[in-house]
Amino acid sequence: MNDSLFNLLEKGAPENGDSLEPVSALKAIVAWLRPRGSDKGKTAPVLARMIELEQWLETHPLARERLTEALKNWLMEASYFEVFTSLGILSRRGFSREFIDRLYEKINPSPRDKDSIRDTIALVFNRDNDADWVCAIPTETWISFLSSLWRYDSEQLKPVRHKVCSEVLYAIEMLSIWIAAEELEAEILRLDPRVINKDSAFVAQQRELANFIRHYERWLDNDAEFYDDDHARVLLEQCKDGLIQLRKRMMTKGTSIALTHLLERLDQTLARIELLLDTLTVRNREAFNEKAIELLKQLVSASNNRNSLSTLWRQNSRLLARSVTENASHHGEYYVTSNRREYLNMLWSGAGGGFIIAFMALIKIQILAQGFGAGLETLLSSLNYGLGFVLIHMVGCTVATKQPAMTAAHFANAVEKGDQGRANASKLADLLIRVSRSQFIAIVGNVSIALSLAYLLARGYSHWQGVNLIDPETADYLLHRLDFIDSPALVHAAIAGVWLFVSGLISGYFDNRAARLDLAGRLAGHPLLTRLLPTGARQKVAVYVGDNYGALIGNFAFGFLLGTTAYFGAMIGLPLDIRHVAFASTDLGYGISIASLDTEQLLLYGGCVLLIGAINLWVSFSLALSVALRARDVRISSISTLGSALWRQILRQPLALFLPPADSETDEKVSGQSPSTASNPPQSATAQHQKK
Repeated sequence: MNDSLFNLLEKGAPENGDSLEPVSALKAIVAWLRPRGSDKGKTAPVLARMIELEQWLETHPLARERLTEALKNWLMEASYFEVFTSLGILSRRGFSREFIDRLYEKINPSPRDKDSIRDTIALVFNRDNDADWVCAIPTETWISFLSSLWRYDSEQLKPVRHKVCSEVLYAIEMLSIWIAAEELEAEILRLDPRVINKDSAFVAQQRELANFIRHYERWLDNDAEFYDDDHARVLLEQCKDGLIQLRKRMMTKGTSIALTHLLERLDQTLARIELLLDTLTVRNREAFNEKAIELLKQLVSASNNRNSLSTLWRQNSRLLARSVTENASHHGEYYVTSNRREYLNMLWSGAGGGFIIAFMALIKIQILAQGFGAGLETLLSSLNYGLGFVLIHMVGCTVATKQPAMTAAHFANAVEKGDQGRANASKLADLLIRVSRSQFIAIVGNVSIALSLAYLLARGYSHWQGVNLIDPETADYLLHRLDFIDSPALVHAAIAGVWLFVSGLISGYFDNRAARLDLAGRLAGHPLLTRLLPTGARQKVAVYVGDNYGALIGNFAFGFLLGTTAYFGAMIGLPLDIRHVAFASTDLGYGISIASLDTEQLLLYGGCVLLIGAINLWVSFSLALSVALRARDVRISSISTLGSALWRQILRQPLALFLPPADSETDEKVSGQSPSTASNPPQSATAQHQKK
């Protein structure tokens, strides 16, 4: 036994006449239990010390009596409100104000009030890793240990129980009022004006909880029969359902960090009310104890992160990521083919993209051949890329590598829909196969047409004009760019993958912004457009821009990112550049139109193109999936289980990675999705909602 703890508890023996300071005693007990040195990360030493302290208290009943008395007096005088209503619930102050307050708190900490339960938890569990071992200890062990510190019969316990119950009831009442008031927030009214109706669950839960609280207070005073909380819990569930509906409406009406923050806070507040209600139950003592320990663990975890800047940043970056990826997850299903018709549509869509890319690559070669200055050359190349990608989108074609940002968000959404944030491995494996198959056929469309057309253009021009479209030095340069042994082609392919991911975020942000601002509605009634365009044309322009706002800006931004990478790399003295699979295939097509390659060299360069494409897709999909999972605060429960499920499906149907199943109707039923028109760019959720 630790001598300092032993002496502290001994001082509390009645014959010494000394009072025991409860917070100091609790702090000493936790310090005694806390893992230290080589014990960190282990629960066995903590469990052993718990048993040792329980046994010591059994042999020192007078010390335990004074400890119990000190805890009783402290609990009767302590303040509970903040610990129940704010600790572990997102702040209402917003990120900027909260960050400043936390930073100042780190520089100049406020004094701790030992009469505040919230401050006492911070004083007692004052190490960053305390939440880890506290949460790792089994609930039943905590119940047994805390019972050993507190020995009272029911009559002696009654005043404390009455005090704590009253504080819990008051906290529930305040939290329920806040929930009812939140529905008047402008962002929620924008999503669903009906929430202010008299029969709104948000208002009804407050009325019912107020009724429950009045009855419970009378029951505590033995003035009434026990009034259960069943109806209140039904209304709380309806509030949760309402939040689900609001999140669905965000898909069509757009979201913001503030709105996502608000809905997250409402979720946390509802969960806190339910947990506090659980601690008031009188029908099941065992369940009460379990919920009380669950509340303790939550509060300790929240206290450890109370002034953490990194935790605040992670929370808000997750909210930001969610606001950006909400639309992407909806669009993603349109890039996942489920049957042969969709598969062929994706092939033709990719082929159309490859057709335009072949000319974009030729224009880029001609720009470089003119000898412009670096700045003008970069600007023209960026415009060529940006406008070219916009054109591909506008004519309904596909750039294969633009898909991962959308399909990753769709995949993360499937994980989120699983039980407890973890989707069934076989379903995820099936989705991965369909994603891979869709990516494969889109790349086939891009690469086959881009390479073939580049070669035919160069050979046709040479036959028609009698001179080569590109000179031999340029052809050698184009082929050298593909050689990942003699050039950093794979690094440059990874950079292109990063830009694909970034452009996906840009698209998601502006899609969301268009929905949130009702851009289509604004343009349809815009005063200038009203004077310039007739009603029908104005409506078409408004709907098109509203539907495609994010895609147009994202594609243009992607082009500028590709076009400016080498220029900014030269400015900072780094050999930065990009390699994109579609443009790599055109480089190969234009290169072999001049250079004489044997079969082995041709296969080698062809393999380089495929490897560049694989890295483009892998980097962009991995980054997008990471952000999408983080945004939803979910994870893939077991990579190995998912890998095994994927491998089993591949062994059962190896061709499914490349070809859709013959029975398209069956596949649609399994996938749970209706056929999409992959050859057309996906419409925004706003447009589909309007059509409905």
